[in-house]
Amino acid sequence: MPTASVNGTTIAYDEYGPSDGTGLLLSHSLFFNRSMFADLVERFSSTHRVVTYDHRGQGESAPAPLEQLDMDTLAEDAAALIEHLGLQGCHAAGNSMGGFISLRLAARRPDLVRSAVAMGSSAEEEHSLAEFAPLVAHMQEHGTAEVIDTLMHIMFGDFTLADDSRAQIRKEWRASMLALGPSIGDAAHQVIHRTDIRAEMARTEVPILAIAGAEDHAYPPPLSSSQLAEAAGNGSHVTVAQVGHSVALEDPVAVADHLSRHMASVEGS
Repeated sequence: MPTASVNGTTIAYDEYGPSDGTGLLLSHSLFFNRSMFADLVERFSSTHRVVTYDHRGQGESAPAPLEQLDMDTLAEDAAALIEHLGLQGCHAAGNSMGGFISLRLAARRPDLVRSAVAMGSSAEEEHSLAEFAPLVAHMQEHGTAEVIDTLMHIMFGDFTLADDSRAQIRKEWRASMLALGPSIGDAAHQVIHRTDIRAEMARTEVPILAIAGAEDHAYPPPLSSSQLAEAAGNGSHVTVAQVGHSVALEDPVAVADHLSRHMASVEGS
């Protein structure tokens, strides 16, 4: 497992594909890790230089205190990783929390990214703060075991939660979330206390694609689709049926098709 010492922390990452290919940086959701993009890696590693990584405080990256887990610091980590790896000019794509990062890169570091993709994400402050705050406080104290059913409902759509074709996704990620300790509550605290970046996004010319899940229980359309795209200076949006918040994981085939068309249009312009 390669690691990079950047921005005062240690980031675990994996790299795939041709070293001279256009970069694709994939940034994971809260409660998940870089392995959530396995299907997208398989799809794009023959044509793109694909990098997946774990945010500080999650996965195999270094732990960090609550005050270092805010979205601005995580975006700075991503920028530093891009520079460390010589990945400038990449596409930055992320799901949920990873989308918050990709949007901040587009708004603040257009010198590093040629486009951004936000899946199951938002450019606004948390609309459900009062609902999520007690859940986050519980996790900070006790971890995820007692609230796992609530987390599954937040992170997945109705079809994924019920259909046999996605039973393995449910099994794998339920077990993964159950294994998380109380420190995940600190990461969640910073997610729900993020800042609104619509004003910043309006000033960037970086193309931004919002990919929403039609069954997203956390950030449903239009919050994760048209509202996000309209906030961007150069935005567009699509919605994927029968998926929830974890868009990239629940239907990677549809997401890969949208991502492929988006990247081709940007690279061809």
